[in-house]
Order: sequence, then C-alpha cells, then structure tokens
Amino acid sequence: RRPDAHAIRATIGVVSMFCGFTALAMIPFADATAISFASPLFTVVLASALLGERVHAVRWSAVAVGFAGILIMIGPHLALSGASRPLLGALLALAGTLCVAFTMIFIRRMSAHEHSITIAFYFSIACALAGLATLPLGWQPQTATETAVLIGCGLLGGVGQLFLSFSYRYAEASLNAPFEYSAMISAVILGFFVFGEVPALSVLAGAAVVIAAGLVIVWRERTTRR
Repeated sequence: RRPDAHAIRATIGVVSMFCGFTALAMIPFADATAISFASPLFTVVLASALLGERVHAVRWSAVAVGFAGILIMIGPHLALSGASRPLLGALLALAGTLCVAFTMIFIRRMSAHEHSITIAFYFSIACALAGLATLPLGWQPQTATETAVLIGCGLLGGVGQLFLSFSYRYAEASLNAPFEYSAMISAVILGFFVFGEVPALSVLAGAAVVIAAGLVIVWRERTTRR
C-alpha cells in the first residue's frame, strides 16, 4: 500500500548494511558489534521525536549513560594517531547504527498498514539489487564452501528480518531495542575462536555500560506497565 515507505526503509537499510560490512573489514568483530549497540539508544530518541512515544526521565538518563559507554568504546579508535583505517571503521559502524535506528522507526510506522512479511520481502529484494549493482567493483569467484556460507547467511538473515518485523508490530520500538545487546556475547566468542581477536578492555567496559543502560530501560518499561 505504501511503496514510498518501502523505498525509504529499504534505502536506509541497505546503507546501514554496507556501512556495517565495511566496518567489519576495518575493526575487530567485537568492536563493531559493541558500537552497534548505539542503535537502540538512537531508537529511543527517534521513537520519542518521530513516533511520539512517551519516554520517561529514567529512560532518558539510561540513554545518556549509554552514549557515554559508546564514547568509551570508540575512544581508542579516535586516539590512534595516523591510524585512519580503524577510525573510519568505527565511524562507519556508528553511522550504520544510526541508520538501523531509523529503519526500526520505519518498521514501527509501516506495521500499521503493511504486513511484516511484506516489509521483510521488499527489503530483501532491495538488498539483492543493491548487491548485484556492486558486480563491476570486483566480484571474486566463490568456492563451494563460500557459496554454502553465503546461502546460510541469506537464510538466517531472512528469518532474522521476519522476527524483527514481527517484534516491532507487537511492541514499542523503544522497548524492543535493548534486547539486541545479547549479540555482544556471541560476538566475543566468535571473534576469539574464529578470528583470534581479543576485545580491548575499553570495548568490554563500554559495552557493559551500554548493556546496563539497556537493562535499566527494560526494567523501567516493565515497572511502568505494571
């Protein structure tokens, strides 16, 4: 019913995806995941400004503390003199999280007049077309293993998009957002065993601050509802 809304949501989502992929090539896996935790904080702000959702003082305080945690995480990348690649990677990861927050807001708005499967379907089509457009930029031949991994990523990503779309149909965007923090656990485990990466203490400390802020938001929401 709203092709214009699908176009905006898909465009912002594709930009976010490209920012995230590029950031992963520049900074450690756990760092990129930890920085992505800024997205729920942006979502709370945008939900208040664009959707008119009521955000209490406790949640605003938690958002402020969460942004302080983000600064702790990206601080080492900002301080690296002459290391433009990690700095650019951190900034791209942060830009991607802002785009993700916007897509969450659009999903919440679109759920009033579009089915969740419809939202996920057209986003997948947009991603496929955007990916195909990069063909002249240097695609490499794929092995059978790489092809299988890509297919698996596509299937998991599609299921994840369905779950995400349904979750924002049944709950407020500012309430759903903090549940993404569980990704930090898998990011640290996968980063260590797959890539041999050990996250810096500043990243772990900043992530802990952001996760704590997210849990405060969830606790406050539940208390308010009761």
